Amino acid sequence: MKWSFDKVALIGAGAVGIYYGGRLAQHGENISFLLRSDHPDVVRDGLRVDSVHGDFHLPNVNSALTTKEIGPVDLVIVAWKATANRHLAEVLPPLLHENTQVLTLQNGLGNCEAIEAITGPDRVLGGLCFVCINRLAPGHVRHTAGGRVAIGEWRPDGRGRATEIVRRFRAAGIPAESAERLEEAQWQKLVWNVPFNGLAIAEGGVTTDVLLASPAIEAEIRALMAEIIAAARALGMDLTDNLIDFNINRTRPMGPYRPSSMIDFLDGREVELGPIWEEPLRRATAAGVAMPHLENLVRRIRGKVAR
Repeated sequence: MKWSFDKVALIGAGAVGIYYGGRLAQHGENISFLLRSDHPDVVRDGLRVDSVHGDFHLPNVNSALTTKEIGPVDLVIVAWKATANRHLAEVLPPLLHENTQVLTLQNGLGNCEAIEAITGPDRVLGGLCFVCINRLAPGHVRHTAGGRVAIGEWRPDGRGRATEIVRRFRAAGIPAESAERLEEAQWQKLVWNVPFNGLAIAEGGVTTDVLLASPAIEAEIRALMAEIIAAARALGMDLTDNLIDFNINRTRPMGPYRPSSMIDFLDGREVELGPIWEEPLRRATAAGVAMPHLENLVRRIRGKVAR
């Protein structure tokens, strides 16, 4: 039996949640937002997106302070930072009925496993967002480039869950595609996230154009990318070396882009050290792959965030 959805709950109304949840709501999807500190602002002012694809404002959105207020839904979208996953066991259960699916739009590795521990493996999907968005204020984001989402099933079972979500995302104006091999797609995104988010922090909080302006730092970016690709291959994934030039060439036109982890660092928020850097290093080490550049980067990030 093919799966479909009606009611949606979005957990985490930061940049990713506001942008993608806002797009879905803009195009008529029945979506409720779990909000905490932003709740009074969003109730008063709604959601606002300044976008290269057209600005929009949603003056009235369905919002709640707890998932008990929302109740069971057909699809849960987890868009908060992975540092908040310790709250999943409290937040997810009130949203679940027997056919509820959970889609994580989070960065790094280990997020599907965290959800699987609560729901079981056959109700989990992962989405990789290739987008430049920054949160400007409560309920307000700026979208400057990209927007593509790759969505895959953690354990494919023939019900067409990813296909249906992709179809509905596309209907909401979101470029979406199916990821046949979700774990491979997760490692492919790490090829960008590990060096650019990591070095932006390690260098003290700098934008991507500053990183690429230095030949020495660009060489380090390339070395980190090569290590991620080598680790993914050792774990059975087919990542190619041309991802290095591809990711660097697509980053140059972004200009002074502020990676999300760098923003968290500068704002004094917890950085997703585990999912983006430590977990890939752990898995690579277990597979017998030496990653001296990543080991050094992890040490540098730890030194920065511990201050």
